[in-house]
Amino acid sequence: MKRKGSAEWRGGLREGKGTVSTESGVLKEAQYSFGTRFEEGVGTNPEELIAAAHAGCFSMALSAELGKANLTPESVRTTATVTLDKTEAGFTITAVHLETVARLPGAVAEAFHKAAEAAKAGCPVSRLLKAEVTLETRLEDSAVA
Repeated sequence: MKRKGSAEWRGGLREGKGTVSTESGVLKEAQYSFGTRFEEGVGTNPEELIAAAHAGCFSMALSAELGKANLTPESVRTTATVTLDKTEAGFTITAVHLETVARLPGAVAEAFHKAAEAAKAGCPVSRLLKAEVTLETRLEDSAVA
């Protein structure tokens, strides 16, 4: 299975502008620039897109791991925070922090946390990234044993 994304950039680094698109068309010529990446400009940036992809991947992986424990979540909300630091090698994604909140009636907290750790290790985006990936979990409005 292959998926495609594309980008176009026009101009120099600081004054230039670019667009990113996905094969599905969900993103079509979304704007990005130096300002949206390193300052407070309006638009997206590659790190934000990686964060969204990681959050989505992890949420699905967690649902799969919970299914192996015969648990079905009502909802899983994940936020991924990508840290971009300037290192000796240049700008580098140095860390990703996942924060997930699940509504999981009847869940045992230990089973939930075990499934979350397995999802963190097994999520294809987690495996892709060489950055440290950390995880914070919380059950919401659930009967927790």
